[in-house]
Amino acid sequence: MKLGGRQLQLSTPVVMGILNVTPDSFSDGSLLALNPSTKNFQVDVDKALRQVIRMQQEGALIVDIGGESTRPGAEPVSLQEELDRVIPVVERITANLDILVSVDTSTPQVIRAAGNAGAALVNDVRALRREGALEAVLENNLSACLMHMRGEPGTMQQHIQYTDVVEEVFSFLQQRVKELISAGMDRMRIVVDPGFGFAKSLEHNFELLDRLDRLLALELPILIGVSRKSMIGQSTGRPVNQRLAGSIAVTALALERGAGIVRTHDVAATMDAIRVHCQLKKAAAGKERL
Repeated sequence: MKLGGRQLQLSTPVVMGILNVTPDSFSDGSLLALNPSTKNFQVDVDKALRQVIRMQQEGALIVDIGGESTRPGAEPVSLQEELDRVIPVVERITANLDILVSVDTSTPQVIRAAGNAGAALVNDVRALRREGALEAVLENNLSACLMHMRGEPGTMQQHIQYTDVVEEVFSFLQQRVKELISAGMDRMRIVVDPGFGFAKSLEHNFELLDRLDRLLALELPILIGVSRKSMIGQSTGRPVNQRLAGSIAVTALALERGAGIVRTHDVAATMDAIRVHCQLKKAAAGKERL
C-alpha cells in the first residue's frame, strides 16, 4: 500500500505502535503527561518521542497518535485541545525519526494540520464520515484506515444488534471503500479495520475474529486493534495491565486469518508473534513445494 510518498510492503505483517496523547484512554492515557500531578493535561513531547524511539527499535514501522479517547463512554474533546495534543508530537516525530506517522482522528482540521506536519495515514474510527474529513484526506494525499463503528464512542455500545455481524461489517466497509474510490481516492491508500470492541458484544468480537478472512474479499490490507481490549479482559478475567498474553493469542489468530497490520501497545511481543507466524507460513510453503 501507499503511505505518504512511500510504498509499504505487506507480504510480512507489520506493527503499528499506539501513542495515546490523552488523559483518559482506557490503557495508557496519562503516561505522557507533562505534569501528572495537575488536572490540566499537557503532553510531554520529549517523553512521547522517547516512547516512539523505543517502539521503532522494537520493530514498529508505523506509530498511531491519538488525541481523543474513543473508548466506550468517552467524552469528546474540543478542536483546539486535540490540535494542541497531536500536532506538536507529529512535528517532533517527523523531524527526528524515519517512521511512518498515523493520526487517530476524525476531525478535518486535525487531518489537514497532521498532513502538513508530515503524517501519512489517517486512522479514523468513523471511516471518514464526518463532514469534510474525506476532502481533507484527498487534499493532503493521505492514506486512510476505515473502521466499522455504529454511533459515537460515547453511545456505541447501545448499537450492538446484528443479524450477521460479519456480513454487516463487510457490507459497511465495502460501501465506504466504493464511496472513497468514487471521490477520487487511490485504492492503494485504503486500509480496513473491522472495529473490534466498537459497537460489538464479546460474542460479536470473536465471531469477527473467527471469520476475519471474509474481509480478504475486499482485496485491501486488514488492520486489527485488539491490544488490551475488553474482549481480552472478559475472556481472561484479567485487568488492563495483565492482558498481554491474551492480546498476543488473539493477534496470532488474526494473523492466521489474514491481518496485515497489527495496532498494539506492546510492540516487542507482537513482533515475536509475527515472526513465529511467518516461520510457520514458511514451513507450510516448503511442505507444499515437496
